[in-house]
Parts: sequence; C-alpha cells; structure tokens
Amino acid sequence: MQIKLKRVYEAPEKEDGFRILVDRLWPRGLSKEKAQVDLWLKEVAPSDNLRKAFHGEKMEWTEFKKRYLEELKHCEEQLDILRKKAEEKTVSLVYGAKDEEQNQAVVLLEVLRTSSK
Repeated sequence: MQIKLKRVYEAPEKEDGFRILVDRLWPRGLSKEKAQVDLWLKEVAPSDNLRKAFHGEKMEWTEFKKRYLEELKHCEEQLDILRKKAEEKTVSLVYGAKDEEQNQAVVLLEVLRTSSK
C-alpha cells in the first residue's frame, strides 16, 4: 500500500499517482484543472463543526484527532474506497491545510496504515 500526503496547492506530479482530495470544502482559489484531483472524498473529511473549532484555534490537536477518529468510525465505506485505491496504485491524499503535520490527512494516513496490517 503506497499512500502519500501532499498539499493540494503544490504542483501535481506523476509520482502522486491517484490524487484524492480529503477536504470538506474545495480549496480556495484553485481551479479543478490546476488541482488535478482524481476523486473528492469530502465525506471522509472532518465535520464542519470539528473543522471550524480546530481552525479557529478553539481546540488543541490531540482533542481534534480524538474527535476526528470518532467521526471516522462512521466512514467505513469511504475508508474502504481509500484502501482499495491504495492497493491498486499509488495514492496521494491531498489537503488544503497549511500545517503539514497537524491536519486530517495525517490522521487518515495513520488510520489507513493501521487498518491495513
């Protein structure tokens, strides 16, 4: 299983493989052509309330991660799509967040790697 993380604002590369946007909202100021997203799985992104609390700095990373993991328990169908794509080819989970270490794609990657073993 080959899964990468990448900001959607970075230039797409062939090595990205199948690009899956894992944000609930489309990235601001980015056209679909420029983003080159193959699949948009907004259902697997954090809920609006969770996203707003975290980005509004009303919630710490550990609390966000805990709550997001709870939300992901209800996204098994979307997680299966991600797993199947990653078994077929290289997949890049693309996201819009500026923070490359504390965002939903990091949590998703951890869940996918843990559940595939």
